[in-house]
Amino acid sequence: MNGQDYYIPAAAMAVSLVCKLPALRSQWRDPLLRSVCALLVLATAVFTFAAPPTIEAVNRWTGIPNFSAPLVYCLMTAFSASCLVLMFNWRGGPAQEIRRTSVRWITGYSVVVVAIVVFFLLGEASVERLRDFDTYYANTPYVRLMIVSYLVAHSVAAATMVAMCWRWSVQVRGWLRAGLVIIVSGYSISLTYDATKLSAVGARWLGHDLDVLSTYVAPPLASAAALVSAVGFVLPLVCQRVSDSWQTWTTYRRLGALWREVSSTAPSGSPCVRMSWWSPAEIRVIQRESDIHDGFLRLGPRFDRRHRDRAYERARAAGADEETARAVADAAMVAAAVRTPSAAPGGTADGGADGERVLVTADGPRDLVRISDALRHSPVVAAARHRAAPAGG
Repeated sequence: MNGQDYYIPAAAMAVSLVCKLPALRSQWRDPLLRSVCALLVLATAVFTFAAPPTIEAVNRWTGIPNFSAPLVYCLMTAFSASCLVLMFNWRGGPAQEIRRTSVRWITGYSVVVVAIVVFFLLGEASVERLRDFDTYYANTPYVRLMIVSYLVAHSVAAATMVAMCWRWSVQVRGWLRAGLVIIVSGYSISLTYDATKLSAVGARWLGHDLDVLSTYVAPPLASAAALVSAVGFVLPLVCQRVSDSWQTWTTYRRLGALWREVSSTAPSGSPCVRMSWWSPAEIRVIQRESDIHDGFLRLGPRFDRRHRDRAYERARAAGADEETARAVADAAMVAAAVRTPSAAPGGTADGGADGERVLVTADGPRDLVRISDALRHSPVVAAARHRAAPAGG
């Protein structure tokens, strides 16, 4: 593998980190956001310093042969701990329990980091090895302990992630489950990476040569594991945002029938709020709901409870459930009020105020959406509109 195979994912992680920094400044106390940023920092560092050109440059800058080896191993160990901490924060639970668990993992992996540094200082690694350090020094006192320490720590983290994500995946559904399954696949590849490394090192201990596993098979596995795991982390977040955006635009579109119905009663020359094409869907929905409620206020004196009651009874008789029948009844009353130039006899005194209260205080956009759908599709509403048309004329 050349330097680009390391630098491209490092650049991708760095860009993701830059995108997260504004949110981190405003929400510094959010443990999940801090965990994400820590993971991105360490992932960027691992890919950057594990690239052979960087390894050679660091060794030359420090003047210490193989100085990059403990540096990369420490970064990988810290990255393993950050993955575990992120997963605990992502899964949620009591804050104190998450904090205690995170501190235990961080403490344990900090001990491993210290051990890696101590073993490197005690050992002798004077010959620079850019690609086959693990197998070349597999039998060197202390250095081999450093190699085993980082591999065992990485294996424990990968196995824990696989077990934890798999248990969590059977409890959830949707995009979160898909992301967790992908993370399980990524860390399963990480376990394969550890197995190839340990097999090559173990073969050296037994006097055999399986260096090809460590030098040529393991690095692609590490990159594939990182890529797959990153997709697993990102997929639920991105797809959830896309799903939420789709739902918002769907709500905006479905509100169109009711919005056009009540907007037709607006006085000519009344100010109209124009939304720019780049306005977020959420703002568009809020504006459309506001216009609808303004229309309800204008139509309040024309609301006739008798239209509502009659439509409700017909909808129920046709087999509609309670919520649908209420939406049809409200839609029928709105359709009739739009075609009534003044308050119907007995309408304002008997039911207008109550009808206005029912519509204006409806339970959020979902009720408005049901009313809008009834305006478009319900034959009961069409009949009420037809009956009110001669009065409007």
